[in-house]
Amino acid sequence: MSTWLAIAAVNGALAVLAGAFAAHGLQGRLDAHALVIFETGARYHMYHALALGLAALAMRGDAAPRARLSACLFLAGIVLFSGSLYMLALTGASALVYVTPVGGMAFLGGWLALAWAAMRLKA
Repeated sequence: MSTWLAIAAVNGALAVLAGAFAAHGLQGRLDAHALVIFETGARYHMYHALALGLAALAMRGDAAPRARLSACLFLAGIVLFSGSLYMLALTGASALVYVTPVGGMAFLGGWLALAWAAMRLKA
């Protein structure tokens, strides 16, 4: 649990850095559309850093394997979804648009696995 909570915290910090970079470092360097794409990546990065933290806190008892699956899926989603949006915005590499939905599906799977884990938690 503590390793996953640390991974969640580091991802939260990275999401804040990405958001600050978008607001202060990319203004005027990217066109408005690319900036929106980057900011979307940062927003979903933060949402799922928090979700990773929830999954880490659920890693106990019978819920642990499902919560670990959830955390893995959230982390994969961050890399694939947010990472592809960051790279798309910065490089314009349009082939990355095929990776983004895979990351979105990982996010969806992470939420479903977290719900599954929650049903196994004991009070």
